[in-house]
Amino acid sequence: MNGAVRNPPSRLVVGISGASGVIYGARVLDALNELGVESHLVVTRAALLTLSQETDLTPDELTAKASVLHRLNDVGATIASGSFRTLGMIVAPCSVRTMSEIATGVTSTLLTRAADVVLKERRPLVLMVRETPFHLGHLRTMTALTEMGAVIAPPLPAFYARPETIADIVDQSVGRALDLFGLDWGSVRRWDGLKGPAAEEA
Repeated sequence: MNGAVRNPPSRLVVGISGASGVIYGARVLDALNELGVESHLVVTRAALLTLSQETDLTPDELTAKASVLHRLNDVGATIASGSFRTLGMIVAPCSVRTMSEIATGVTSTLLTRAADVVLKERRPLVLMVRETPFHLGHLRTMTALTEMGAVIAPPLPAFYARPETIADIVDQSVGRALDLFGLDWGSVRRWDGLKGPAAEEA
C-alpha cells in the first residue's frame, strides 16, 4: 500500500445515491458521529427523492448528520483530490448507475469523482449495492470494480444476529461495512460460535 494510507486522519467520505435504502447512509453518518469520525457527505438528487419516500427525515435533517456537506456539482471540493487524506469512502446505498459510473471512470458528479479518487489512491472503497436480481452486466461491472480494488458489500441480513426490527438489520449491515475501514461500531452483533444442542453435535 502507498504512503497515503499510513496514519490516515479520522475522516471518511460518505456517498448516498438514489437506490432504495437511503436509511443505510443515514445510519452510517450516525455511526461515524458516535465513533468520532469526521464525515464528508455527498448526496445525489435521486437520493433525496428516495429519502422522501422511505423515511420521515427531511433533506436538512439528513445532511445535518454530516460533519461536512459537499455539493454534488462541486468538482473543486476537497474530496475531489487525492491529496485530501481520508480513511476511504463508502457509498450507502449504491445504485447501479453510480456503480457503473465508478467502474468506467467517466465520473459526472462529485460522488463518483470522489470514488474514483479513492480507487486511484488505493484507499478502501465500499459499495453497498442495492439491486436484485443482478443481470450479467451488473455482475461483470462488480467483477471489474473488485479487480480495481473496490469492495462490493450488498446490505444482506445476518440472521444469526437474531434481528428483531428493521433497524437491527440496517445497523448490522452498516456496522459490518464499517468493519472494512477498521471501525468498530458497538451496534454490531458478532458471531461467537454455535450455542445449544447444535454446538454439542458439531
